[in-house]
Amino acid sequence: MKLIKVIPLIALTLFGCNQKEKEINTPPSQMVKTAMVEEVYQTPRDTINNVDTPAIWHGPNNQHWLLATAKETDVILAYDATNGKQIEVFSESGSGIGQLDRPNSITVVDDYAIVVERNNHRIQVFSLPDFESLGFFGANELKWPYGISILKTEDSVYRLFITDNYETEDEQVPPDSELGERVHEFTLTIENNSLNSKHVKAFGATSGAGVLKKVESLMADETYNRLLIADEDSVQNNIKIYDLDGNFTGQIMGEGIFKYEPEGIALYSCSEDNGYWVTTDQGKENNYFYVFDRKSLKHIGTFTNPNTLNTDGITISQRSFPGFPEGGFFPIHNDGNVSAVSWGEIAKQLELNVCK
Repeated sequence: MKLIKVIPLIALTLFGCNQKEKEINTPPSQMVKTAMVEEVYQTPRDTINNVDTPAIWHGPNNQHWLLATAKETDVILAYDATNGKQIEVFSESGSGIGQLDRPNSITVVDDYAIVVERNNHRIQVFSLPDFESLGFFGANELKWPYGISILKTEDSVYRLFITDNYETEDEQVPPDSELGERVHEFTLTIENNSLNSKHVKAFGATSGAGVLKKVESLMADETYNRLLIADEDSVQNNIKIYDLDGNFTGQIMGEGIFKYEPEGIALYSCSEDNGYWVTTDQGKENNYFYVFDRKSLKHIGTFTNPNTLNTDGITISQRSFPGFPEGGFFPIHNDGNVSAVSWGEIAKQLELNVCK
């Protein structure tokens, strides 16, 4: 069942194709190459939606969709990724199958969109492009889920990591001793449009540098046995590295670099073991994207966009498609819409690789 809610739109914003270098206000701790890269377009803006997380789907029939969660209106927004024009609005408010309540994060794998619902405390799976719900799971284990990362282990079998930012009754961060379930791992099998899920474990350090205070974004890297988890707590303000078994490795990425809040995390892969991590430093007045070397985790560059601020989630497509011959970078702009940026321009200005 496809449920559609119509939402009024504000005009699509398009930007010139000529990219230009500008001086940007870079935090003094970041003595690396910096760049200002103009957006190719921004999707129609409507702050009522409270847009949080984007995802890209390239369908079998030359479909190129940019999806985004709308937390306040409980829908998934679908745009044409080539130009930002809206295609459809999926779902509606509720707790039934196909309905959503505070959809916070979304990821796409194969022809499935997997959505984290904070207020329904669950993970719901939709088929693409019809956006039919195949069901949901996790309600018995999750309290206040936010972010998601997924690994495909074999055909139709997936490994999911979900952050759980549960709080005390007075909406405070619990004591360290109670933070041992900040991340949940599930396995998921999808066969014949039927779900079979299993809760594997919950984990999180309860003392020391690996404690996860305030969590949302995370991303798994099977090659290096790493799980990058952004800790937005004002005292922490970094990205902690766990292994895929749920153990803190002792590594911290971006220590002393983040000026505001570490948010979205995306991987640009150049080979099985090379590439770049791109992360958000979410600010309402100055909004940065930091690039780290995938292997060494060294900070190697910073870029920003002239019309994109207060970014939550981000996603990257490495696929060549119309308007983005070298792939694209898609950050959320200030709760209301999604920006689209050429990866080719980012790579050119920061002297990074372009990998297909």
